[in-house]
Amino acid sequence: MKKILLACLLIWTISSCEQKSEMPDTLPYRVAKAYGFENFDQVNSIAYTWNVRRDSVTVVSRDWKWNIKDRTVYYTGSDTSFTYSLDADSLPQRDGAFINDKYWLMFPFQLAWDTGYSFETHENVASPLKGIQSTKLTILYNSEDGYTPGDAYDLYLDENNMILEWTFRRGNGENGATWTWENVQDFGPIKLTMDHMNGEGERFIWFTNVEVN
Repeated sequence: MKKILLACLLIWTISSCEQKSEMPDTLPYRVAKAYGFENFDQVNSIAYTWNVRRDSVTVVSRDWKWNIKDRTVYYTGSDTSFTYSLDADSLPQRDGAFINDKYWLMFPFQLAWDTGYSFETHENVASPLKGIQSTKLTILYNSEDGYTPGDAYDLYLDENNMILEWTFRRGNGENGATWTWENVQDFGPIKLTMDHMNGEGERFIWFTNVEVN
Protein backbone atom coordinates (compact mmCIF):
# COMPACT_ATOMS: atom_id res chain seq x y z
CA MET A 1 0.00 0.00 0.00
CA LYS A 2 2.79 2.41 0.86
CA LYS A 3 4.26 1.84 -2.58
CA ILE A 4 0.93 2.68 -4.22
CA LEU A 5 0.50 5.86 -2.22
CA LEU A 6 3.99 7.10 -2.98
CA ALA A 7 3.41 6.37 -6.63
CA CYS A 8 0.49 8.78 -6.69
CA LEU A 9 2.53 11.84 -5.75
CA LEU A 10 2.36 14.27 -8.65
CA ILE A 11 3.44 17.70 -9.83
CA TRP A 12 2.71 20.88 -7.91
CA THR A 13 3.12 24.01 -10.03
CA ILE A 14 3.63 27.58 -8.93
CA SER A 15 0.47 28.61 -10.74
CA SER A 16 -1.73 26.16 -8.87
CA CYS A 17 -3.63 28.84 -6.94
CA GLU A 18 -4.21 31.12 -9.89
CA GLN A 19 -7.29 31.27 -12.09
CA LYS A 20 -6.34 31.40 -15.77
CA SER A 21 -7.84 34.41 -17.57
CA GLU A 22 -8.57 32.39 -20.71
CA MET A 23 -9.19 28.67 -20.90
CA PRO A 24 -8.14 26.82 -24.06
CA ASP A 25 -10.82 24.65 -25.62
CA THR A 26 -8.98 21.39 -24.96
CA LEU A 27 -10.34 18.25 -23.35
CA PRO A 28 -8.29 18.65 -20.13
CA TYR A 29 -9.76 22.12 -19.64
CA ARG A 30 -13.25 20.88 -20.42
CA VAL A 31 -12.83 18.32 -17.64
CA ALA A 32 -11.74 21.08 -15.26
CA LYS A 33 -14.76 23.17 -16.27
CA ALA A 34 -17.11 20.22 -15.70
CA TYR A 35 -16.10 20.30 -12.02
CA GLY A 36 -16.49 24.06 -11.72
CA PHE A 37 -13.00 25.36 -12.39
CA GLU A 38 -14.33 28.65 -13.73
CA ASN A 39 -15.77 29.29 -10.25
CA PHE A 40 -12.67 28.33 -8.30
CA ASP A 41 -11.71 31.95 -7.70
CA GLN A 42 -14.71 32.07 -5.34
CA VAL A 43 -13.09 29.47 -3.06
CA ASN A 44 -10.99 30.72 -0.13
CA SER A 45 -10.20 27.42 1.57
CA ILE A 46 -10.81 23.68 1.33
CA ALA A 47 -10.66 21.36 4.34
CA TYR A 48 -11.00 17.58 4.19
CA THR A 49 -10.04 14.25 5.69
CA TRP A 50 -8.30 11.84 3.33
CA ASN A 51 -8.88 8.19 4.20
CA VAL A 52 -7.27 5.05 2.78
CA ARG A 53 -8.00 1.44 3.64
CA ARG A 54 -4.78 -0.52 4.03
CA ASP A 55 -6.46 -3.82 4.82
CA SER A 56 -9.86 -5.08 5.94
CA VAL A 57 -9.65 -3.36 9.33
CA THR A 58 -6.99 -0.62 9.13
CA VAL A 59 -7.81 2.87 7.91
CA VAL A 60 -5.23 5.66 7.71
CA SER A 61 -6.55 9.22 7.80
CA ARG A 62 -5.01 12.66 7.33
CA ASP A 63 -6.71 16.00 7.92
CA TRP A 64 -5.89 18.97 5.72
CA LYS A 65 -6.93 22.58 5.34
CA TRP A 66 -5.64 24.45 2.32
CA ASN A 67 -5.94 28.23 2.69
CA ILE A 68 -5.79 29.14 -0.94
CA LYS A 69 -5.53 32.91 -0.75
CA ASP A 70 -2.60 33.01 1.67
CA ARG A 71 -1.04 29.75 0.36
CA THR A 72 -0.79 27.92 3.66
CA VAL A 73 -1.53 24.30 4.52
CA TYR A 74 -2.64 22.90 7.88
CA TYR A 75 -2.00 19.22 8.57
CA THR A 76 -3.20 16.89 11.32
CA GLY A 77 -2.24 13.23 11.45
CA SER A 78 -1.95 10.50 14.05
CA ASP A 79 1.44 11.77 15.16
CA THR A 80 1.53 15.56 14.81
CA SER A 81 -0.10 18.77 13.61
CA PHE A 82 1.49 21.78 11.96
CA THR A 83 1.01 24.61 9.45
CA TYR A 84 3.38 25.52 6.64
CA SER A 85 3.57 27.99 3.76
CA LEU A 86 3.68 26.80 0.18
CA ASP A 87 6.02 29.73 -0.51
CA ALA A 88 8.62 28.57 2.02
CA ASP A 89 12.16 27.96 0.77
CA SER A 90 12.01 24.42 2.16
CA LEU A 91 8.79 22.43 2.30
CA PRO A 92 8.19 19.76 4.95
CA GLN A 93 8.36 16.10 4.00
CA ARG A 94 4.60 15.79 4.40
CA ASP A 95 4.07 18.19 1.53
CA GLY A 96 4.35 15.08 -0.60
CA ALA A 97 1.34 13.64 1.24
CA PHE A 98 -0.52 16.91 0.70
CA ILE A 99 0.07 16.69 -3.05
CA ASN A 100 -0.95 13.03 -3.12
CA ASP A 101 -4.17 13.57 -1.19
CA LYS A 102 -5.06 16.76 -3.04
CA TYR A 103 -4.75 15.05 -6.42
CA TRP A 104 -7.20 12.34 -5.36
CA LEU A 105 -9.70 15.09 -4.49
CA MET A 106 -8.96 17.83 -7.02
CA PHE A 107 -7.30 16.24 -10.03
CA PRO A 108 -9.77 17.82 -12.49
CA PHE A 109 -8.57 21.26 -11.40
CA GLN A 110 -4.92 20.21 -11.69
CA LEU A 111 -5.57 19.73 -15.40
CA ALA A 112 -6.00 23.51 -15.62
CA TRP A 113 -3.35 24.46 -13.03
CA ASP A 114 -0.52 22.20 -14.15
CA THR A 115 1.57 22.97 -17.19
CA GLY A 116 4.10 20.12 -17.23
CA TYR A 117 2.14 17.49 -19.13
CA SER A 118 1.07 16.38 -22.59
CA PHE A 119 -2.15 14.56 -23.46
CA GLU A 120 -3.87 12.40 -26.05
CA THR A 121 -7.45 11.22 -26.48
CA HIS A 122 -9.23 8.14 -27.80
CA GLU A 123 -12.98 7.85 -28.34
CA ASN A 124 -15.29 4.91 -27.62
CA VAL A 125 -13.04 3.11 -25.17
CA ALA A 126 -14.46 0.73 -22.55
CA SER A 127 -13.44 1.68 -19.02
CA PRO A 128 -11.27 -1.02 -17.39
CA LEU A 129 -13.41 -1.81 -14.34
CA LYS A 130 -17.03 -1.38 -15.42
CA GLY A 131 -16.74 -1.57 -19.20
CA ILE A 132 -18.54 1.75 -19.74
CA GLN A 133 -18.06 3.34 -23.16
CA SER A 134 -16.06 6.47 -22.59
CA THR A 135 -13.53 8.94 -23.91
CA LYS A 136 -10.03 8.01 -22.79
CA LEU A 137 -7.85 10.99 -21.91
CA THR A 138 -4.22 10.13 -21.20
CA ILE A 139 -2.21 12.64 -19.17
CA LEU A 140 1.58 12.24 -19.30
CA TYR A 141 3.67 14.37 -16.93
CA ASN A 142 7.15 15.44 -17.94
CA SER A 143 10.31 13.77 -16.68
CA GLU A 144 11.69 16.79 -14.87
CA ASP A 145 9.22 18.18 -12.33
CA GLY A 146 7.41 17.03 -9.23
CA TYR A 147 7.82 14.24 -6.69
CA THR A 148 7.46 11.41 -9.20
CA PRO A 149 8.12 12.81 -12.69
CA GLY A 150 7.15 10.93 -15.80
CA ASP A 151 3.95 9.36 -14.43
CA ALA A 152 0.82 8.88 -16.54
CA TYR A 153 -2.90 8.82 -15.87
CA ASP A 154 -5.57 7.39 -18.14
CA LEU A 155 -8.89 9.11 -17.44
CA TYR A 156 -12.12 7.53 -18.65
CA LEU A 157 -14.73 10.25 -19.16
CA ASP A 158 -18.49 10.22 -19.60
CA GLU A 159 -20.39 12.38 -22.09
CA ASN A 160 -20.29 15.30 -19.63
CA ASN A 161 -16.49 15.14 -19.25
CA MET A 162 -16.77 13.74 -15.73
CA ILE A 163 -14.27 11.10 -14.64
CA LEU A 164 -15.67 7.57 -14.39
CA GLU A 165 -12.39 5.77 -13.67
CA TRP A 166 -8.69 6.49 -13.76
CA THR A 167 -5.64 4.32 -14.20
CA PHE A 168 -2.31 5.35 -12.70
CA ARG A 169 0.77 4.16 -14.58
CA ARG A 170 4.04 4.80 -12.76
CA GLY A 171 6.75 6.16 -15.02
CA ASN A 172 4.38 5.79 -17.99
CA GLY A 173 4.65 2.02 -17.72
CA GLU A 174 2.42 -0.25 -19.75
CA ASN A 175 0.42 -1.54 -16.78
CA GLY A 176 -1.18 0.35 -13.91
CA ALA A 177 -3.82 0.30 -11.19
CA THR A 178 -7.38 1.52 -11.72
CA TRP A 179 -9.95 3.07 -9.38
CA THR A 180 -13.39 4.57 -9.89
CA TRP A 181 -14.50 8.14 -9.29
CA GLU A 182 -17.87 7.96 -7.53
CA ASN A 183 -20.19 10.02 -5.35
CA VAL A 184 -19.72 13.46 -6.89
CA GLN A 185 -21.08 16.19 -4.64
CA ASP A 186 -21.59 19.93 -4.95
CA PHE A 187 -19.61 22.11 -2.55
CA GLY A 188 -20.64 25.67 -3.21
CA PRO A 189 -19.36 26.61 -6.68
CA ILE A 190 -17.36 23.42 -7.34
CA LYS A 191 -17.85 19.65 -7.55
CA LEU A 192 -15.71 17.10 -5.72
CA THR A 193 -15.61 13.30 -5.84
CA MET A 194 -15.84 11.54 -2.50
CA ASP A 195 -15.17 7.84 -3.22
CA HIS A 196 -12.64 5.78 -5.17
CA MET A 197 -13.35 2.06 -5.47
CA ASN A 198 -10.86 -0.62 -6.47
CA GLY A 199 -11.31 -3.50 -8.87
CA GLU A 200 -12.92 -5.66 -6.18
CA GLY A 201 -15.61 -3.03 -5.60
CA GLU A 202 -14.13 -2.04 -2.23
CA ARG A 203 -13.79 1.57 -1.19
CA PHE A 204 -10.06 2.23 -1.35
CA ILE A 205 -9.75 5.99 -0.83
CA TRP A 206 -12.51 8.33 0.31
CA PHE A 207 -13.03 11.80 1.75
CA THR A 208 -14.94 12.96 4.82
CA ASN A 209 -15.35 16.24 6.71
CA VAL A 210 -15.16 18.23 3.48
CA GLU A 211 -15.68 21.98 3.85
CA VAL A 212 -15.36 24.52 1.05
CA ASN A 213 -15.46 28.21 1.94
